[in-house]
Amino acid sequence: MLGDQIAEETGKIAVMRVLDAKGPKVEVSVRTQGKALGIDYQGRTTYTSEVQTGGHIFGEGQGVYLTADGMAVWKGQGTGKFNPGGGASYRGTIHYVSATGSLAKLAGTVGAFEYSTDANDNTVGKVWEWK
Repeated sequence: MLGDQIAEETGKIAVMRVLDAKGPKVEVSVRTQGKALGIDYQGRTTYTSEVQTGGHIFGEGQGVYLTADGMAVWKGQGTGKFNPGGGASYRGTIHYVSATGSLAKLAGTVGAFEYSTDANDNTVGKVWEWK
């Protein structure tokens, strides 16, 4: 069951590189800013995405939320599709593997996420607690 929203962020893709022409498989690094548990953070995310048979995308990655008094580290994976006009949209889960300071209660929490990119490399993401 989905619970309360944990986080919401916007960002910009900083780097994208092709790891393998088959698929293809790409690695993406994103600089983000948002709120987690109502607390402002700056974030960094790196993930890989690979186009699968049938045209959908499988992605997995990790990231960190950095606050004035601590951080939260997560790992996640999801499935996506290409958006008309550019970019992609994903749905999946993230696991908060460690957290300190004002985000400490996220440690051990699982979240369900929605994440999308657009043709101009902008990103938007939301996470809800998965109870």
